[in-house]
Amino acid sequence: MSMILSASVIRVRDGLPLSASTDYEQSTGMQECRKYFKMLSRKLSQLPDRCTLKTGHYNINFISSLGVSYMMLCTENYPNVLAFSFLDELQKEFITTYNMMKTNTAVRPYCFIEFDNFIQRTKQRYNNPRSLSTKINLSDMQMEIKLRPPYQIPMCDLGSANGVTSAFSVDCKGAGKISSAHQRLEPATLSGIVAFILSLLCGALNLIRGFHAIESLLQSDGEDFNYIIAFFLGTAACLYQCYLLVHYTSWRNVKSFLTLGLICLCNMYLYEVRNLWQLFFHVTVGAFVTLQIWLRQAQGKAPDHDV
Repeated sequence: MSMILSASVIRVRDGLPLSASTDYEQSTGMQECRKYFKMLSRKLSQLPDRCTLKTGHYNINFISSLGVSYMMLCTENYPNVLAFSFLDELQKEFITTYNMMKTNTAVRPYCFIEFDNFIQRTKQRYNNPRSLSTKINLSDMQMEIKLRPPYQIPMCDLGSANGVTSAFSVDCKGAGKISSAHQRLEPATLSGIVAFILSLLCGALNLIRGFHAIESLLQSDGEDFNYIIAFFLGTAACLYQCYLLVHYTSWRNVKSFLTLGLICLCNMYLYEVRNLWQLFFHVTVGAFVTLQIWLRQAQGKAPDHDV
C-alpha cells in the first residue's frame, strides 16, 4: 500500500529539528530510515532545494526554502507528484504560521512541535488521494516536477552516521572520489560572472592572434613558431580558468594559481608582439579570475546536530 509514513521540519543551517510527526511504525526499515533522516539533516546546506533518496522499500523526499527543509518518508510506490505537493503544503503553512526570526533563533529541538497537528491532518488527506480537492495544484506540481525533477541523492553521498558505515556506503567507497567531484559550489556572484566573460574574451583574443600567427608563418613572414604555441597555450589557460570557475575539482585553488602562472609566462614571451596595455589587460584578467575562483569555494558542511 502506498502511503506517507512520517514528516519532519528541519532548519537547514545546522540540522535542528523544528517539528515532526509522530511515528507509530517501529519496523527495522523505519529504524534504518531514521538514520538516513539524521544523515540528510546534516547535509541539507550542501544539497539542492528538491531531492529524493531511495532506500529500498522507502523513499525520502524533501524541499528546502528560506533556511527550512521539509522532509517526508513514504513507501517506494507513493506518487512523486503527491509527495512534493504534500511538502509544498507543509512549507506554505509553516511560513504562514511562523516568521523567520523565530526559526532562525530557535535553540531547542522540536520547539514548534504543535505544528505536528497540521502535519498529521495533511498526511491523512494525502494518504487518501480520493479525498483531495487539489487537482489543479497537482497538475501544476506535475508540470514543475517534469521541468525540474528532484535531484536523486546517491547513497555514497551520505557517508556514515555516528561512526557506523552503512552497507550502501561500503559498496560506494570506490565512487567516493567521483561524488566529491560533483560537490556544489557557492552561488555565482556578479563579479564571478564578469570574470567568466572576461576570461572567455581573453581566450578568444589569444585564439585569433594564434591563427593570424599561423597565417603569417605559412606566408614566410618570419613569424616565430613559438609565438603560435604561446597564443594557443594562453587560450587553453583562459578556458581552463573558466572551467575552474564553474566546476569543483580537487586541488582547485592550486590549479588556478598554476594556470595564472602559465598566463603570465605566455604574456612575458609575447612581450614583443603585444603593447603594454594588452599585456596588462591579459595578466589583470587572469589575476581577477583566479581571485574569483578562490572566493567561490564549495558550500561548507553544516555543523552536526545529534537528532
